[in-house]
Amino acid sequence: MLTLELHAPPQVPLEVDGILPEHVRQLSAKEIAKLPVQYGNRQVELGEFFQVSGNAADEQFEWRGDLSGVHRIGGKMTRGKVFVRGNAGRHVGIEMRGGEIVVEGDASDFLGCEMHGGSIRVQGSAGDLVGGAYRGSLRGMTGGTILIDGDAGNEVAHSQRRGLIAIGGNVGDYAAVNMLAGTLIVGGDGGRRPGAGMRRGTILFLRSRPELLPTFRFGCRYQPTWLPLVTRDLLKRGFRFPERIGSSVCDLYHGDLLHGGRGEVVFLS
Repeated sequence: MLTLELHAPPQVPLEVDGILPEHVRQLSAKEIAKLPVQYGNRQVELGEFFQVSGNAADEQFEWRGDLSGVHRIGGKMTRGKVFVRGNAGRHVGIEMRGGEIVVEGDASDFLGCEMHGGSIRVQGSAGDLVGGAYRGSLRGMTGGTILIDGDAGNEVAHSQRRGLIAIGGNVGDYAAVNMLAGTLIVGGDGGRRPGAGMRRGTILFLRSRPELLPTFRFGCRYQPTWLPLVTRDLLKRGFRFPERIGSSVCDLYHGDLLHGGRGEVVFLS
């Protein structure tokens, strides 16, 4: 395993694009320390901020320290495993296609934006636009899994196309806004206007019943056949839900009727 321990906290954003398991597996620790990273408006060597040790041959990274000022960790990764032993900055796991990222603290905004595959697990909370689309983009997350034990901010699953996002705590406003497909599960409270503009996909609220826009209508009360399968998979990953969820009766609403009405918002009864 390669260990990168922060020894000089950055005063302006530090972006670590390209410092990925698949890119450096054949390099020594000294060579990795000399790789360029973006510090504000200039490039510096990674070793100016991190003590690099260990071996990258097994394609496993361990970032250590308060990395809230370090951005783009794991961005565009395709394989390997990345551990963040602390808080992480913005853009963690953006556009990733494979591999696994585990953040033991909190993550900031744009977690997993426009990701295509792989998995991200945050044991703390995350910011805005989890699994979402960048401004001007048509699609957010198109595959993979994002699990957050704590809370998340606004516009979670913005324009999500495929994949699964599960939030153990609360979410902010406009959850799954413009959702195209995929699944969002919220264990805590929801903010304003969930599902606004959604075309397809599913939002499941396990505890709260946030007010829906008038462009949603009640469909039926039922027991989703997919719910036990999803929860069983998440429980295997160590993501905890109420024990009764697998056999719960749910209320189903269809919407957004302004955009075809094929989306689903599901509330546990």
